[in-house]
Amino acid sequence: MELRTKSGDPARQRTACVVVGVYERRRMSEAARAVDTASDGYISHLLRREDLDGEAGQTLLLPDCPGVRTDRVLLVGCGRERDFSERTYRKAVAAAARALEQAGTGEATLFLPELPVRGRDVAWRVATAAELLETTLYRFDAYKSDPRPPRRPLRQATLAVPRRADLRRAQPALTLGQAAGRGANFTRDLGNTPANICTPGYLGEQAEALAERFDSVHAEVLGPAQLEEQGLAALMAVARGAETPPRLIVIHYRGGADDQAPVALVGKGITFDSGGISIKPSASMDEMKYDMSGAAAVFGAVHAAAEAQLPLNLVAIIPATENMPDGRATRPGDIIDSLDGQRIEVLNTDAEGRLVLADGLAYTRRLEPSEVVDVATLTGAAIVGLGHHRHAVMGNAPGLVRDLLQAGERAADRGWELPLDEEYDEQLRSPFADVANIGGQPAGTITAGCFLQRFARGLRWAHLDIAGTAWKSGEHKGATGRPVPLLTHFLAGRAGWTL
Repeated sequence: MELRTKSGDPARQRTACVVVGVYERRRMSEAARAVDTASDGYISHLLRREDLDGEAGQTLLLPDCPGVRTDRVLLVGCGRERDFSERTYRKAVAAAARALEQAGTGEATLFLPELPVRGRDVAWRVATAAELLETTLYRFDAYKSDPRPPRRPLRQATLAVPRRADLRRAQPALTLGQAAGRGANFTRDLGNTPANICTPGYLGEQAEALAERFDSVHAEVLGPAQLEEQGLAALMAVARGAETPPRLIVIHYRGGADDQAPVALVGKGITFDSGGISIKPSASMDEMKYDMSGAAAVFGAVHAAAEAQLPLNLVAIIPATENMPDGRATRPGDIIDSLDGQRIEVLNTDAEGRLVLADGLAYTRRLEPSEVVDVATLTGAAIVGLGHHRHAVMGNAPGLVRDLLQAGERAADRGWELPLDEEYDEQLRSPFADVANIGGQPAGTITAGCFLQRFARGLRWAHLDIAGTAWKSGEHKGATGRPVPLLTHFLAGRAGWTL
């Protein structure tokens, strides 16, 4: 979608559709009042007739609004004016996007970014609208025999700001928001692709394709022989039961100075997780294709950084494999090596993500990053603790954790910090090895973080557990693209961009 910003009178726009907001109790936004004045009270008449009451997310399309230059006017409900918040703003923009595509307008000018949102300025409103225009209209029908795209998709949108002086801040905000949205959609494509296609080798091909698309991106893909040679024993132990060979994928984005240490992102890339010998229940096992969502999010963050041309250096490390049961598979009770040198007692083969991340973190140390964030669908305990709304966030660097949480607040892609006290680490003691790969049922998300912390020594490190947020089940089943918005805003902050 082509997006741009402008400032102007809504009644004088030569466009297929103008979008304006209406609050409850027939209270019109400033843009709606301008259209109403130009149309000699046409909107007021419809509101008095209760064709739209202003409930958040309601829409009403006016095909022939007199006195204005636009072909159509779309009214969008915004709820109670005094309660208008980030959430209702996002709901209004998403509703507008769906209504525009359903109507087949092709292009439109949205005056929703002019609506005041408590505590958020025009740059935030533009960035949020740009992201939502990309993500709301996402569809995944690559494997349907008869896909039915919209009759006339929304291909161009203009985001209006109150004053011409706002355009200077609106343009970079639009760039960042659209990059976050496109990065999230790229992540969703990877997550939704079935595991018989999205193998570790496929992820390697996607990394190489990303490098071909962006001059600032370079990819390196290591196969099984190289992994064995370099000592990534924990990754190889997980891969042992799978027919598809593992990969270690390294993606460099170079947007900063040559001597600038990169920010590192490490993504868990289990392209299908059967649980291994500790096999999972069959119910919903199809959703274990999403166990590579951490890797997919890292891909999306690199995509967003390259799209926005963020002035920083970034490196992504993705240990990728399937976790399958067969006669060669790692067994509960086995003791395995790791790249770090620590030996791990495997008490449960379904706690495999932390094993591949252990090697991923140790490999990252060789690249001398300024800081590292790992992203993983790591524990069901994260869903028990936080549901499907917030990511679990942990780390050994309070400033890094704080910045991730603040980025999540800006992006409406929120996390919640959990502790990493030494008492939790004691649950990982093993009588036979340096560490066990599970610490029992209590505080399962925290003990998984404690395990990773052992392999992040010497690094400024944080961990995002996205088990509850990376995909949705049920009627609206599919990848969400989270936490790409959080990561995009975090990286923008590291690059010196502020909204």
